[in-house]
Amino acid sequence: MTQTVQANNLVTLHYRIALDNGQPLINTFDGTPATLQLGAGELLPSLEALIAGLQVGERKVFELAAEQAFGPYRDELVERVRREHMPDEEIEPMSIMEFTAPDGSRYPGLVREIDAQSALIDFNHPLAGKPIRFEVEVIGIL
Repeated sequence: MTQTVQANNLVTLHYRIALDNGQPLINTFDGTPATLQLGAGELLPSLEALIAGLQVGERKVFELAAEQAFGPYRDELVERVRREHMPDEEIEPMSIMEFTAPDGSRYPGLVREIDAQSALIDFNHPLAGKPIRFEVEVIGIL
């Protein structure tokens, strides 16, 4: 009897996330497979939904529009932050910094530009606005 992946299974699989031009971003096919707890936030919910219903041994490729993957690029998530609200250290343009929100949660932000007074920080996911190709092969359900 073939097992089918359910929404909250612990699943061992190989997966590849690539840009729509084929440039790989994450690829486990050349190494050790991943073991993920579905429903625990280890993988994007839209990608988990594609895995649910697959059978052990099944391999599929999905083409996802930006809205189905990491969402659209949102201009309102790019903010200018005054330098005095940032760590007193050397900060390079195009580096990732972590910011703490008033509620204590932490958010990564990409420093797009910086000068003595302020920095332009992009809080969009690096893949926001980009279509992706998601390939998955289910190896087993634990």
